Amino acid sequence: MTQSSNGPESTEAPIALVTGASRGLGAALAQALAADGWHVIAVARTTGALEELDDRIQAAGGTATLAPLDITQDDAMRHLCRSVHDRWGRLDLWVHTAVHAPPLSPAGHIAGKDWDKTLATTLRATGTLIPMIEPLLRASARGTALFFDDPARLDDTGAPRKFFGAYGAAKAGQIALAQSWAAECAALGPGRAPRVLIDRPAPMPTATRARFFPGEDRNLLAAPADEAARLLSLLQTDA
Repeated sequence: MTQSSNGPESTEAPIALVTGASRGLGAALAQALAADGWHVIAVARTTGALEELDDRIQAAGGTATLAPLDITQDDAMRHLCRSVHDRWGRLDLWVHTAVHAPPLSPAGHIAGKDWDKTLATTLRATGTLIPMIEPLLRASARGTALFFDDPARLDDTGAPRKFFGAYGAAKAGQIALAQSWAAECAALGPGRAPRVLIDRPAPMPTATRARFFPGEDRNLLAAPADEAARLLSLLQTDA
């Protein structure tokens, strides 16, 4: 992990882990959380994008720790979680926005490499990270995990969209996993398990959506910063 140059973090500040923090909603939420007094641990594969995020966080007076990691690498993520435990002893929030957006394809023509990468990033990594991160969230009185469904995988009737088979299947699996975890935690009662929240953001002009809908008018889509502000308010309301 790389500490932001904006000074050492305070253990009194709430700690948020954002996986998929380099762009889109993940980056916007990392900025919003940092501006609200959270110390953000930002995880993404792209070092340059993380450094740009850190510049924006610092400019607004916030702090961040950068972790340029691939979430599909189990040992690297295990080491990160151990480092979080050793440094802070807890996580107050896990925001999981990391996905892989494969090319659109008929189900009968999905390339094996696209299928494997989509499942590894969107579904398998989620299942691997939950048992790593859950103990850190349990160590916090306010531990919360936040997941995001994607309306892009569904058509206007709510049915799976044509050519979205690989992405839609992986995303639906991720959400099913999060829903099961949410039900398990809710059954244990407050204070005994993390809260697990699942949100469906408004369509935003992200790089992922641009791959799916390259010709749409992006001016009609919600700004990631606006969605981040709404989600920050949701977290505060549900606290």
